[in-house]
Amino acid sequence: MSPTPSGSRPQASATIALCFLAALCEGFDVQAAGVAAAGVVGAFKPSPQALGYLFSASNLGLMIGAVVGGRLVDRFGGKAVLVMSLILFGAFSLGCSQAWDVASLTWLRLATGLGLGGALPSGIALAAGGQGAPRNRDVVWTYAGMPLGGSGVALLALATPHEEWRRLFLIGGLLPFVAAAAIALLMPRPVVVQRAQGPGSPAAFGALFERGAALRTFVLWAAMLVAGLTLHLLLNWLPLLLQWRGVAKAPAAIAQVGFSLGGALAAMITGHLLDTRQRGASLGVVVVGLPVLLVLLATSTQGGLIVGLALLLGGCVIASQGILYGVAGSLYPPQVQGTGVGAAVSFGRLGSVAGPLLAAAMLGAGRSPGEVVTGLLPIVIAGGLGILFLGWRRPAQTPQV
Repeated sequence: MSPTPSGSRPQASATIALCFLAALCEGFDVQAAGVAAAGVVGAFKPSPQALGYLFSASNLGLMIGAVVGGRLVDRFGGKAVLVMSLILFGAFSLGCSQAWDVASLTWLRLATGLGLGGALPSGIALAAGGQGAPRNRDVVWTYAGMPLGGSGVALLALATPHEEWRRLFLIGGLLPFVAAAAIALLMPRPVVVQRAQGPGSPAAFGALFERGAALRTFVLWAAMLVAGLTLHLLLNWLPLLLQWRGVAKAPAAIAQVGFSLGGALAAMITGHLLDTRQRGASLGVVVVGLPVLLVLLATSTQGGLIVGLALLLGGCVIASQGILYGVAGSLYPPQVQGTGVGAAVSFGRLGSVAGPLLAAAMLGAGRSPGEVVTGLLPIVIAGGLGILFLGWRRPAQTPQV
């Protein structure tokens, strides 16, 4: 018999809103290093390679934290893990505001990522679980909080002088404590799911490959890796790449804001369409639009056009990742949902680690900013094929225990 959440849809909506709030905080912190980069460069004079390590450090922590956090969700429940994750990454973000050189900042960003890693699997598991048939909209709308949080820190950076970059990490450290308190006090009690085996056990991990799910799991992991690589290369390097091409600071920062805002809006629209008959059309627009927009951005020089292209590009990049999170939330039964989502998020974070380092390596090899952007084309085309494979047909209802 399917579990029925007490209070039904109103309480479920409260859960989605609070998960969205947590994702806002996570998005703020994930993007903080990218928008603070100009100030960090001015303060510490890091090499491009050291800057690449800084951008990748939190994603390495996220990769580890997602696996551990997903397992803990299956053991202790999403609410407890979400609250602890917020407290952990908030504390280390406060530490980032006190960094004394680029090495200390890099290590603190790694520790911040460990906390960040547990937040998204728990939020998605809470959004997807205990509501009968999975709702792609709930999962994707929860995820949409991340790019909106990224827009918030980018907007704040516009009003923050480069030399005051520490303020971004300070605010990014305080906000998660507010969100953790709100979730602890206000989130409805989650549905308790009966488990067929010990949560987080090897048997639970093996369930990700049972009953014909192995191929979908492997394709999901590969697509998540590609999506994470593309997203975080652009999130971290886009402002600097545009400025190195001669775009002024203000248009470059506005382009970064447009990238995240466009992504959040597109994710929300796509999340709604995934539950309608327009599912296939929305997937096609995202998959085809992404490589086309990359080429246009790489070859454009006019500031206003670049801002518009960044908005549309963010829409395609972030909507594609939102689609994959929706798939991950509905692919596995509730008793291993945290493990399944955590593993998928971890592969996305592996791509997030590789993306900034790939850009640093290409720039170090003498590639132009435009060549860095067009170098993503084979990667995003391969990822698009994975999205079509996973998302073209409506997934079956997640079995309830």
